[in-house]
Amino acid sequence: MRRPSGYPWWGTGDGSKVSTFIQVTLLRRPSPVVMGVLNVTPDSFSDGGRYAGLGAAVEHAMQMVGEGADVIDIGGESTRPGADRVDARTELDRVLPVIRELAAAGVTMSIDTTRAAVAAEAVEAGVALVNDVSGGLADPDMARVVAEAGCPWVLMHWRGHSRRMADLAVYDDVVKEVCAELLERVDEAVAAGVAPERLILDPGLGFAKKAEHTWRLAAHLPELVALGYPVLVGSSRKSHLGRLLEAADGSPRPTGDREAATIATTVLSVAAGAWGVRVHEVRGNVDAIKVWQAVQAAR
Repeated sequence: MRRPSGYPWWGTGDGSKVSTFIQVTLLRRPSPVVMGVLNVTPDSFSDGGRYAGLGAAVEHAMQMVGEGADVIDIGGESTRPGADRVDARTELDRVLPVIRELAAAGVTMSIDTTRAAVAAEAVEAGVALVNDVSGGLADPDMARVVAEAGCPWVLMHWRGHSRRMADLAVYDDVVKEVCAELLERVDEAVAAGVAPERLILDPGLGFAKKAEHTWRLAAHLPELVALGYPVLVGSSRKSHLGRLLEAADGSPRPTGDREAATIATTVLSVAAGAWGVRVHEVRGNVDAIKVWQAVQAAR
């Protein structure tokens, strides 16, 4: 097992629009990275097609940047539990126009995809990171694309596509198993030619996890951080928050009303050592991180 020695230096390696400076500073930031979610899909669990149009998507992305987002994470295929898959051409048709517009505006972006072909075109168009919820399992060619591009790669813990994930939430010790399975993904990525310094880990909260699994991972996040890789946490608006905040009749809190809970998970994550958080509403999370930083500075 090869471990990274501190925060990495890398370039894109392929002449894309993203500068080495942007990628270097992203991982060397003294404060946690805030990744703003931009779903350009008609069936997202959180915004249900609200930003599927080019104009609305670009406007929302620029709003998030103005509120303090460091990265805009663009997704063209819903990964919510039970979601149907779309083909690569549909995914590209959704994301590429947005990427090109935002690249022209100098926005730092990641592409949320499990497909190597989509990642390759997105990197060429100007994204800085590949955020792969399958950790490279869905498309064996993803490691080659990332290695050739020289870009950072988020490896999320994953056990199967959306329609199957609920059946795969079986663990004896979720913390140990998630850590072990993520390190397997690291080993396979490195064996395929990806430098370990380019890897970021994500515990995959809510993906093939019951609520109790997600809470246990949140409580033991320092163990994941201790593996030695930057850790991205995506807890925003997820079902474990909705269930925790359920109404008297047992119905979960609506997704749009989970922001205060999301902000609480952001503070807990950065306090545990997370490199970054992936959120839908940027301003409140940025503010909360600033408060946490002020307290840390005053110690």
